[in-house]
Amino acid sequence: MEKVKSFFVKMVFPPMWVMVISIAAGAGLLIYTFGFGEEDSPVAYVSYVVSAYALVVACTTIVPAIRKIKAMFLKNPLIYRYLKDIPFKTSVSLHLSLGINLLYACVHGFSGIYYSSAWSGSLAAYYICLSVMRFFLVRYAHQHGFGRKKQGEWRRYRLCGIILTFMTLAMAGVVILVLNNNEGFEYAGMLIYVMAMYTFYITIMAVINVIRYKKYRSPAISAARSINLAAALVSMLSLETAMLSQFDTRENPEYFRQIMVGASGACVCGLVVGMGIYMIVRSSKQIKNNRFREN
Repeated sequence: MEKVKSFFVKMVFPPMWVMVISIAAGAGLLIYTFGFGEEDSPVAYVSYVVSAYALVVACTTIVPAIRKIKAMFLKNPLIYRYLKDIPFKTSVSLHLSLGINLLYACVHGFSGIYYSSAWSGSLAAYYICLSVMRFFLVRYAHQHGFGRKKQGEWRRYRLCGIILTFMTLAMAGVVILVLNNNEGFEYAGMLIYVMAMYTFYITIMAVINVIRYKKYRSPAISAARSINLAAALVSMLSLETAMLSQFDTRENPEYFRQIMVGASGACVCGLVVGMGIYMIVRSSKQIKNNRFREN
């Protein structure tokens, strides 16, 4: 029994050279299988097995390596603070995302003016709204930090909820333009796959962070995470328009694109409006309760 266990351990945790050879062989066999149309040949089944094994040993080798690298980075005081100090991490994230949003707003604004594109103009307006909210939070963080003055944080939280609610008009404009003018994003070549992975990543992380950071009981931090979720949702909608344009085989029904974008756009707008209204109601209640306690 011990020999069998030892054999499986060696198979799952092989030396580095075995992992490298497995990955190279799996990649080569898959390229041959799909490149030469050999999906039904015996080589295809071999390629599936080898590539699956390569994926397993790559994960078992890379995950411990990532943990070692993370432990090494945690020795750096600045990196340790970023990973462990949530208010500091939120402040850094707000500064970076504010810069990125301003860049997006400028690019889409220029594109809207230069190409007379209402689609780009609507996206510019959306990113300007995101930038305004992040600017308010960055300014507040510089003045008071996070988690110190709850009443002030609740006011910023409510302001962000109000802006989120009204900025849905810009998002609705984006959806209407896609439906009427058949506009949308287009990515060259394989770039759409990169953007798809990035969009799914930021959306998943935005949802996780909205839930994870509730325990810190900081309205400003919660507002920052809600803004990230709103930004991720519009990125997902933009990705959908790009994928529908790039992978349209003309075999779908005539109004398939309009139905998909319309349904997704309605869901995104509904989620953002619901999130904004929830933030307004919750913050107004907390502000009222705090005033009552003070009196």
